[in-house]
Amino acid sequence: MVIYGVNPVLEALRSGRVTALTISTGRRGRLDELLRLAEQRQVRVRRAEADELHRLASGGSHQGVVATIRPPDPRGVVDLIGAGTPALIVVLDGIEDPHNLGAIARTAEAAGASGLVMPTRRAAPVTAAAVKASAGALAHLPVAPVVNIARALAELRSAGVWTVGLDADAPRTIYDIDLRLPVALVVGGEGRGLRHLVRERCDWLAALPLSGRVGSLNASVAAGIALYEAVRQRSAPGPGMPPGGSGR
Repeated sequence: MVIYGVNPVLEALRSGRVTALTISTGRRGRLDELLRLAEQRQVRVRRAEADELHRLASGGSHQGVVATIRPPDPRGVVDLIGAGTPALIVVLDGIEDPHNLGAIARTAEAAGASGLVMPTRRAAPVTAAAVKASAGALAHLPVAPVVNIARALAELRSAGVWTVGLDADAPRTIYDIDLRLPVALVVGGEGRGLRHLVRERCDWLAALPLSGRVGSLNASVAAGIALYEAVRQRSAPGPGMPPGGSGR
């Protein structure tokens, strides 16, 4: 897989996944940091002119650097739960915009999420554009690709993880749910939100309160708000609604 841009390549180098690096012949600055790290990691480096970099990046904003990386090791849904702190997983139900995928991954990694669950069909794949939009977070964040999201939610539930679907029409808000327990936040696709079967499989449905005239939020913004509500609750425990029964 080819990625480009200073931050994505830097994070991929730190994760040990870069196999080859192509750097602009004329630019310096932060590229020197990449060169030093590449030398430490014993990554093969070569120089190239801007037109070749442009071609390698398929016209993307490469900032003078393109890298070839190893694909991440495949993860199963339960592999994301881990040990120690309660799981905080993000499940994507059909996010189609690679920039939204990257933005959600960036926030999830910054919030300390355990990983992403995402469908292998009818959704944005992990591409160079998504990696760049994630500022390199996708080089670190574990991703579990699945064929069926509803089945993945059932698997999480069996493993002791409560599933909370973000739904603008839910009777309760995200602030009413106890996110200190192992949880998976389920984010619907752009425009249509959660699919019917996925909604039905969630333990709880939670809305984000909207006081303005706009009736919805961008998927990546909604995911970010929910993630940091979980961070807030876990850093300063307070009253919440313990999961149990139906949250619809």
